[in-house]
Amino acid sequence: MIDIIISKELKELCPDLVLGCIQAKVSVESSPKELWEEINSCCDVLQREMHIEELEALPRIKAGREAYKKMGKAPSRYRLSSEALIRRVLQGKGVYKINNVVDINNLISLKSTFPIGSYNLKNLHIPIILRIGQKGEEYKGIGKELINISSLPVLTDALGSFGSPTSDSERAMITNDVREILMCLFSFNGEKEVGEYLKYSEELIEKYAYGQEIKSKIVL
Repeated sequence: MIDIIISKELKELCPDLVLGCIQAKVSVESSPKELWEEINSCCDVLQREMHIEELEALPRIKAGREAYKKMGKAPSRYRLSSEALIRRVLQGKGVYKINNVVDINNLISLKSTFPIGSYNLKNLHIPIILRIGQKGEEYKGIGKELINISSLPVLTDALGSFGSPTSDSERAMITNDVREILMCLFSFNGEKEVGEYLKYSEELIEKYAYGQEIKSKIVL
């Protein structure tokens, strides 16, 4: 399993920040019907049982928003990816169809409310550190222009930053030629249920992305 650490500076500011990490060999392709049935079912439940006004008060989203405020980032402008995804569902806009790995990522995020990112391991270079984005730091987001990642928690490697709980970079995005992934689950309120959702993620990766050599760990 690839080594990942949380910087001392970030951990001191957000002591409850935890990363759940999975490394797996996969086959990336269009999602099967069964995976989309699970996603649609989850969306139906959210639309029946939740109002958009309640979203910010959900414990994991609330903890992430409070962490962003501590770091000096406006959480309503730079939303957690899980908050943005669920908000989209509650607005009746649905979920984008990308590929099986990204769609698995979104299903886990919808169910858990944790922000989750998936990355092409081939394009990452150790050491990997989750740290605070520096002043003026930015990268090209997936399907977006340059994203200001200063004062955000950002995943970095030897080449620079590649991911955050808000939006990921193009450099490590999941495309059909990807053969091995790193999936990161960001928790801002401790270790509770991180292990359970890592196990659920492993099951989905094995079932829908033909996952092999699956390894996981929790980074404190």
